[in-house]
Amino acid sequence: MDMVLPNAKVRQQSRSRYLAFCLLALLMSAPAFAGQDASNTATVPIITQIDAGHFKAADAAITAALAQPGLSTDTQRDLSFQRERMRRILLDFTLSADDVKALVRKKIPDLTDAEFAKWNAAGLFEHQLIDGKTLYFKRSPGNLFQLSAEALARRAVQTPLVEGPMEALNDHQRTIYLTALSEHHSSVLPRRLRMTQTLSVDADAVPAGEVIRAWIPYPQEIPGQQEDIHYVASVPAKHQIAPASVAQRTAYLEQPAIAGKKTVFSVTWELTQYAQSHAIDPARVTRSRITPELAPFVAERAPHIVFTDAMRAFSRKVVGNEKNPYRIAQKLFAAVDQIPWAGAREYSTISNISDYALHAGHADCGQQTLLLMTLLRLNGIPTRWQSGMVFSDDGSHYNNIHDWGFVYLAPYGWVPMDVTTGRLHPLPSDAPALEWFYLGGLDQYRVAFNSDFDQPFQPSKRHFRSDNVDSQRGEAEWNGGNIYFDHLDYDFDWQVLPAVHGRSSN
Repeated sequence: MDMVLPNAKVRQQSRSRYLAFCLLALLMSAPAFAGQDASNTATVPIITQIDAGHFKAADAAITAALAQPGLSTDTQRDLSFQRERMRRILLDFTLSADDVKALVRKKIPDLTDAEFAKWNAAGLFEHQLIDGKTLYFKRSPGNLFQLSAEALARRAVQTPLVEGPMEALNDHQRTIYLTALSEHHSSVLPRRLRMTQTLSVDADAVPAGEVIRAWIPYPQEIPGQQEDIHYVASVPAKHQIAPASVAQRTAYLEQPAIAGKKTVFSVTWELTQYAQSHAIDPARVTRSRITPELAPFVAERAPHIVFTDAMRAFSRKVVGNEKNPYRIAQKLFAAVDQIPWAGAREYSTISNISDYALHAGHADCGQQTLLLMTLLRLNGIPTRWQSGMVFSDDGSHYNNIHDWGFVYLAPYGWVPMDVTTGRLHPLPSDAPALEWFYLGGLDQYRVAFNSDFDQPFQPSKRHFRSDNVDSQRGEAEWNGGNIYFDHLDYDFDWQVLPAVHGRSSN
């Protein structure tokens, strides 16, 4: 999940092209069930009811199901999560049509009812019909300007949309590409980074004296990407860092709540970062032999990687008769890159993220990544997940949470892909290959916390995760339950350090 904003001009031009692809997918749409455990048949009809907006009926069904004797602990938990999912959806969908109009009029004071009706009919304001009442996503007024060039031009004050510094081709990406070519190495430009992540729990969110348990993301040890990870400090000092083998790595911390005060946790670490650029010759790429080690990475993985009829139809439309795995990857990368970016609802509320991204008409980074992973796997091309955060050293203190992935291309092996940053636009003086920098390369302004999605913490949480797919902002709980994102805040602070023998001099 992220708030990275793609290039505005490309984003606006891409929507109409993407909608053509979407139409076919919609026609072939089929339900794909998901939730805390899609394999649990007791939850499938309830998930269907929730996705259809029948919350009262779903709640009654959950009550009836939980009253049945002999339910396993897992089934009870899955049913209870569906009730929690409804609560979270209602935290995301809080606006009436009048609320949306009022918020849009802050940017477009002379907005007409006809304009609003037109944009609403075009699906530009995400909404759900819940128990007969239309509720709009709380970020839909701002998302309008990501999705509509017409609305963007209608703003009374034409300020530029905020974008991440890597969204357009720049000298950093050029340097990575040229250095990798000259050094004949895919991992280049090592540098030392120190970062502190802070997680704050609202004052009085938990009764005074109760112990709050916190999990703050901690970097993965990844050869050639981020190495030599060194713990520096934490608040409180006592901490537990998950083993390097844990796919969603964290630092675990505890401290008691104090009345009237925020409870603040933090962890500081250092690591050595590398940029990446793989010089891929499409003519050399061959279809991978799917070994037992690669087999999980071409498989479906419900609830969020499912080969639905709509997914198959979309893939056929995009791929056509192409057989070369790299060319297939390019085609699918380009198609998913055309999906306009928009701020996302919480992942834990979505029953099948790749299917949602295919049909919603917009998607954020994790949604785009899971869609691309699904489409590539459907074509027999192995993919895996990576996520963490992105930042800048341009003085703006820009930072964000972000998701991307890796694709396996023989004979090159695993190479990065960041479909949300997407295709770049080289100048006539640039190497044409820079267009595809993010299909085989990564910039140096990111840290990976997770090597997979939907994975447990160590130590595990006792209560529901706030995000059961990703781990970037941090999580907290107490004996009384989970502490959801509406009572949490997070921040990052960082410094690029002078390197001395691979480690900072501090």
